[in-house]
Amino acid sequence: MAVGGLGSSLLLMSGVVVTVGLCRRLARRRLRSRPLLFAFLVEMFSTFQICACTNELSLLGNVEPKPHTALTLTYGFTVLHGLTLAGSACNPCGTLQPVWGGATSPTVGALKIAAQFVAALLARAVMHFIWSLEMAEPHLGALSHGCSSPMQTTEMQAFCIELLFSVVFQLAVLRAESVNPKYRVHLIALLITMLVYAGGNLTGAIFNPALAFSLHADCFYDKFLSYSLVYWIAPCLGTILVAFIWDELFPRLS
Repeated sequence: MAVGGLGSSLLLMSGVVVTVGLCRRLARRRLRSRPLLFAFLVEMFSTFQICACTNELSLLGNVEPKPHTALTLTYGFTVLHGLTLAGSACNPCGTLQPVWGGATSPTVGALKIAAQFVAALLARAVMHFIWSLEMAEPHLGALSHGCSSPMQTTEMQAFCIELLFSVVFQLAVLRAESVNPKYRVHLIALLITMLVYAGGNLTGAIFNPALAFSLHADCFYDKFLSYSLVYWIAPCLGTILVAFIWDELFPRLS
């Protein structure tokens, strides 16, 4: 018999956070002498946490009062991710920026992006297995739909929205580097919540290629060109644009 809704989902996501925290700590203790493997596993664990929790959050969008509950959970778990996953990008776009600027080698960057997509697939598989057990109310019928498309506008408008959101987000991350970490996580969480509120009903406001694939893999299978354009190319293009402006234009203007 399925148990209650919101509380069971919060318990599941809390379990994911605790498990990932233990895995990161174990990797830090045992793999410091193997930096590439350490970087891969830590990035994989961290991205798994974000993808798994966001998959579960996607089932809670209709919890009353709408949209206040969903936005509050988005803000709260974004803060939690920021506090517990320090040092991890968990986003291919966030990995591209330091590679472009020379702060990270292309080899390490490619390794981290591979880890992020492995984690995206793993999180999807794990969460779908848990949903298939139908032990909690939000999981009832969660697997009955194929491509639950987040794109509720034209392809061109969706491309522009994801591009714009990626630019805004990456610029905010760069500007917030000088802010005290305990305040920075709240600023970034507030921005993400605002972007979700502004564009969540149009594109899902994802601006993270790995997370988009974890959430909507079926849509990529059905409409690969359309979804890769909106959820992969647009955010990556936005990141490259920000990196170019930040590293090339701003220094010259200064």
